[in-house]
Amino acid sequence: MKILHTADWHLGKRLNDYTRIEEQKEVLNEICDIADKESVDVILVAGDLYDNFNPGNDAIELFYQTMHRLAKNGERAVIAIAGNHDSPDRIEAPDPLARACGIVFLGRPQTEIKCFELETGLKISKSAPGFIELKLPEVNYPLRLLLTPYANETSLKKFLGEEDKEEALRSLLKQSWQQHADNYCDDQGVNILMAHLYFMQKDGEAPEEPDDEKPILHLGGAQAIFSEDIPEQMQYVALGHLHRYQTVAEEPCPMLYSSSPLGYSFSEANQQKFVVIIEAEPKKKVQLKKVSLNAGRKLVRKRFEEVDQALNWLQDNPKTFVELTLVSNTFIDAKTKKALYQAHDGIVSIIPEISGDNTASNEGTSKIDLNKDVRELFKDYFQHRKGQEPNDQLLALLNEVLDTEETGRD
Repeated sequence: MKILHTADWHLGKRLNDYTRIEEQKEVLNEICDIADKESVDVILVAGDLYDNFNPGNDAIELFYQTMHRLAKNGERAVIAIAGNHDSPDRIEAPDPLARACGIVFLGRPQTEIKCFELETGLKISKSAPGFIELKLPEVNYPLRLLLTPYANETSLKKFLGEEDKEEALRSLLKQSWQQHADNYCDDQGVNILMAHLYFMQKDGEAPEEPDDEKPILHLGGAQAIFSEDIPEQMQYVALGHLHRYQTVAEEPCPMLYSSSPLGYSFSEANQQKFVVIIEAEPKKKVQLKKVSLNAGRKLVRKRFEEVDQALNWLQDNPKTFVELTLVSNTFIDAKTKKALYQAHDGIVSIIPEISGDNTASNEGTSKIDLNKDVRELFKDYFQHRKGQEPNDQLLALLNEVLDTEETGRD
């Protein structure tokens, strides 16, 4: 059987003031095309379907349209779990209607999916909390899925029935997964685990979370789960949460973050995004292929020492979002900013980088003397921007702020 692994769609997400919904339409259409071209049997979406608990109507509509297209009217199974950005109730709400199309939503680890069978031959033949067995059209062996949507540590411990707060969560998950694996996952089918959790190798380097991602490892979130906690019966682990494509471990089976479909913060600048195609059979090692996603704007960090260089690059690279650093020995004036913004409609921020030459003036433009007191620098900046010196009231406010900071340091 062929399986497509994707995650972290974050539908409805914005980049500062920029909406991403049209790009999300493009990239989800690309994922649908890949699924059709590769003739996949199953789609796994490993959480963070939306960007927040209350997505807008455009994000909700795009989600349902995409899921319906991926399912092909029940010919293909689509399994989606909630991530830490998702509302479990919202994810599970359409479940009865979704099941009629071959789509399974799991918002909570304790949810038990009702068994069903469609005219296409798609069938859930066995079910338990956090587990389903699927029989697929034209595939003569079952797919067993251990499913762990995101839940904070308190919720997971409640689900797992453990009252001893000293017992490590990873140990409880390991026990639960192993029990399902022993009960349902023999070598006569394909066995896969899908989770929205923070995975790493024990004693290994911790993977970085994106800058604007809600960190799982803080404030009530679940602790890191180790790759060694996976049952040996598993043939693949489909992960969601981290936005960069990466392999956590190869043993006892490949464990992958497939990546988000678009770059969502500048910590992801210049990252290539992927979906993963898994070819799986019972008793055999899975074969993996990562397929590049090319829709949407790329996030780019660029640094220029000349305004003309920046303008030329911006005009040559319109399909990007840019964090632009401009080296200067003066403040970036309004005329320069206007020219930059007119040259490109995707400048998210302009960062001035003050050069080391702080002497004299050049063609009547004052350079910045970083040896000056901060009050004098403020006066210079105000004069530059407003054409006049700051009044006494504003200077008094500045002094109050600076005095407070100095008192705090003392």
